[in-house]
Amino acid sequence: KLRTMKMLLLLVALLSAALPASTAPPTCYSRVSALSKEITDSFKELQTSKTVDSCVETLPRLYLDIHNYCVLAKLRDFVAYPGCDRVVEVNELKEKARSLYTILISYCRRDLVFLTDDCNALEISISPPVEHS
Repeated sequence: KLRTMKMLLLLVALLSAALPASTAPPTCYSRVSALSKEITDSFKELQTSKTVDSCVETLPRLYLDIHNYCVLAKLRDFVAYPGCDRVVEVNELKEKARSLYTILISYCRRDLVFLTDDCNALEISISPPVEHS
């Protein structure tokens, strides 16, 4: 029995050493941060796509900052927007926005800190600084 236990412990130690260090489970913050970036990027892609219906131009702007309390209202407004229901990409984006909203108000409500409530800041996407080489 002791030999089997030692072999098992050795196996567990080898397996844990072989796994990359980034296998930690996602936190609420990392999950909402990644999902908000994914939604913002998908929205930008949708806006620039030439093959999508013209109703996409009428959609509310969707720049998300999870540190801004107004993001909750922004997500609600986007999901409730009645236009473009016939466009599959818009429906998929609305589902992601609904998921993010649910995560923010249900699962992560005690884990997140809103640093601002500047709703105008969510109307303008702030581009990251360009790195010069």
